[in-house]
Amino acid sequence: MHTWPNLLSSSPTGPGHPSHRMPEGPELHLASHFVNEACRELVFGGCVEKSPVSRNPEVPFESSAYHISALARGKELRLTLSPLPGAQPPRGPLALVFRFGMTGSFQLVPSDALPPHAHLRFYTAPPGPRLALCFVDIRRFGHWDLGGKWQPGRGPCVLLEYEQFRENVLRNLADKAFDRPICEALLDQRFFNGIGNYLRAEILYRLRIPPFEKARTVLEALQQRRPSPELTLSQKIRAKLQNPDLLELCHSVPKEVVQLGGKGYGPESTEEDFAAFRAWLRCYGTPGMSSLRDRHGRTIWFQGDPGPLAPKGGKSRKKKSKGAQRGSEDQVENPPSPNKAPSRTRRARRGLPEQTAAQQPEGTSLQRDPEAPCVPEKGKRRRQPATSGRRRPQKIKADTPSSEPEETSVS
Repeated sequence: MHTWPNLLSSSPTGPGHPSHRMPEGPELHLASHFVNEACRELVFGGCVEKSPVSRNPEVPFESSAYHISALARGKELRLTLSPLPGAQPPRGPLALVFRFGMTGSFQLVPSDALPPHAHLRFYTAPPGPRLALCFVDIRRFGHWDLGGKWQPGRGPCVLLEYEQFRENVLRNLADKAFDRPICEALLDQRFFNGIGNYLRAEILYRLRIPPFEKARTVLEALQQRRPSPELTLSQKIRAKLQNPDLLELCHSVPKEVVQLGGKGYGPESTEEDFAAFRAWLRCYGTPGMSSLRDRHGRTIWFQGDPGPLAPKGGKSRKKKSKGAQRGSEDQVENPPSPNKAPSRTRRARRGLPEQTAAQQPEGTSLQRDPEAPCVPEKGKRRRQPATSGRRRPQKIKADTPSSEPEETSVS
């Protein structure tokens, strides 16, 4: 079985572990490599099949013989279906653009062994064993659009369009996005297309930049940065490698992750491949690092002073060493479970109504990704334990990031 495994669930440590990151620029880039390598010699045929539970659009494509290729840009991947000469019915190519959300991935499997949550399937043509290239998405926050156009508003890719990316940031520093802390600006896909939660932590940590320093303060200094004209080309390159600035690290750090890819995204992935990523991490979810939530509910990992724009009243939590505490990230990313509600007997003594199933404390859940639509759970409310027969109004603090329509500004 050929597969580009889902990093959120393929390891025994489970989806909450800090090393199991949501797909960011490097993951989309590696996914495109996987599709191109796995499908290079394959001929697909027939209709494209969508699962009945997916709310994404149908793909009106049919051809007796076509090839599939992929290209990634930032946090998007374009899949192109290209009919071969003589294929029936005659038609032109069709392109789809995918955003992976929290759990998207591609897998190539036997057609009689489709994985769960395979929401879009492309089948190979005979002769030979019938295979299916599947877009697998457990949490169904991923999305595809027909037509092949990149999502409007997204900036140049930090991996593939570095010079355009750098120019786009420095040219737009007057934008109000740069009034925000640098950790929040780094998730703005209009300027940092491909950067996500683990990458921002690693980039800021390497430069010892406080995550809640004002973004414009950090970036304005780069406008004046000019190499000395007296330096030779090799000296300029050496200086850049030895003292990279933040925008250069937005390009080079994702490249490091791509170079780690190896078998971790291919048919023979093992826990050793994920261990390589864990060993690469210097800051994100590692012992000794502190964390705070930004205004979108995302946890930022850092060391030292959080910076002047740190949220008021936000309590910094430090990651304990392995074994000292349950190590999964959702312990840190999510607020503690509500205290146990009064038992049925105690509620009866106080004259309180019994809790229905919808009113039961829910405990922690995985933090929603800003790319995923925030779907409210109808009929469910968090309730605090009653301490007397008199109820006090509860203040509700939103802890979910913006929904998918706003993902171009925060992702």
